[in-house]
Amino acid sequence: MSVNKIILLGNVGKDPEVRYLDTGIAVATFSLATSDKAYTLANGTQVPEKTEWHNLVLWRGLAETAEKYVHKGDKLYIEGKIRYRHYDDQAGVKHHITEIFVDTMEMLTPKTTKDAVNNANQT
Repeated sequence: MSVNKIILLGNVGKDPEVRYLDTGIAVATFSLATSDKAYTLANGTQVPEKTEWHNLVLWRGLAETAEKYVHKGDKLYIEGKIRYRHYDDQAGVKHHITEIFVDTMEMLTPKTTKDAVNNANQT
């Protein structure tokens, strides 16, 4: 038996980029930031806050929902699977990419907060 499950709670780094495959299936990609708080060790050493950026991939209905309702700065709870891929660029350099394929997404930013931000951005 094996398990590939990841749970993240963080803030959207940029508005989702959505593309549609020839078959009409929507695919959304965007980044999500999670942070570990700063703390002080027993010896007095300060450890600064550390932010990790995660590349999210959403398919079909989740991608369409993200396209309509998810924006930079929103707080999201997601569950998904971690996927790795790699490719060689034209110069022959190998690139490794880590992505989270999202199965579940909950939008945690209150609608009133989003409305206030959207109204401020329109003026």
